[in-house]
Amino acid sequence: MSPFSESLRDALVVFESLRPLEPKVVEAADLVLACLKSGRKLLLCGNGGSAADSSHIATEFTCRFQEDRRPYPAISLVSDGGLLTAIGNDYVFQDIFARQVQAYGKAGDVLIALSTSGKSRNVLSAIEEAKRLGVKSIVLLGKGGGFTKGAGDIELLVQGTVTARIQEAHKFLLHAICELVEPGLEKA
Repeated sequence: MSPFSESLRDALVVFESLRPLEPKVVEAADLVLACLKSGRKLLLCGNGGSAADSSHIATEFTCRFQEDRRPYPAISLVSDGGLLTAIGNDYVFQDIFARQVQAYGKAGDVLIALSTSGKSRNVLSAIEEAKRLGVKSIVLLGKGGGFTKGAGDIELLVQGTVTARIQEAHKFLLHAICELVEPGLEKA
């Protein structure tokens, strides 16, 4: 079997394993919709590829996903390099997201946190800070969930061990949430 065929086979196995997550995806979409319709905001975070996905999904809400509609507040906590490096330098890297949650987060907001390994201390710190502030969290994990498993309000745990396949599944799940949320948002 070629490397391409192996990757495709592995991706199909991971995606098929997402079916049992449908009720939690619907629950997550309901939470996001209620948040945005009540005038609150989304905060998103992750490291590496998950950071890129955080920015991508924030864009889907603030710009648009598929429909022309009014913009909604979604802040990617990975986008300000100056702020990230200041917090990492002046405090500790573990706090790069938690301090932003503390600054921007209010009860009724929703944090969407991604960690393919479940072993990102800075992501866990953000979830813990969110909980302290009354900010609900949707946590996307992989590789068994690591020490972050069970920390969030809604957990979407992808069954897989290959980072790329987990990230692909995370993006699919996030787009599924967008597809469920967008019809309920105010049109332009």
